[in-house]
Amino acid sequence: MKEENEEFDFNEAVKDILAGKNINGKDGVLAPLVKQLVEAALEAELDNHITQDVFNGNKNRKNGRSSKTIKSSNGTFVLDTPRDRAGSFEPHN
Repeated sequence: MKEENEEFDFNEAVKDILAGKNINGKDGVLAPLVKQLVEAALEAELDNHITQDVFNGNKNRKNGRSSKTIKSSNGTFVLDTPRDRAGSFEPHN
């Protein structure tokens, strides 16, 4: 079983698919890729949010990450979501 923070490995995914492993779902082949993409999108959104805050004269910056359990149609999974010091970041996508 893969570590939760492990990055998506394309070659390993192909092997898993060929071995008959499910593609979707919490433990599916694509789950690590979806997690990685969502976390990257949140990071980009936070960067944009902080840039806008600084341009508007506010002092704000990144302030670590927090874990959030997300419910989906295929069960639950954990995302490491970035946060800002001012606590004003709300993801939109």
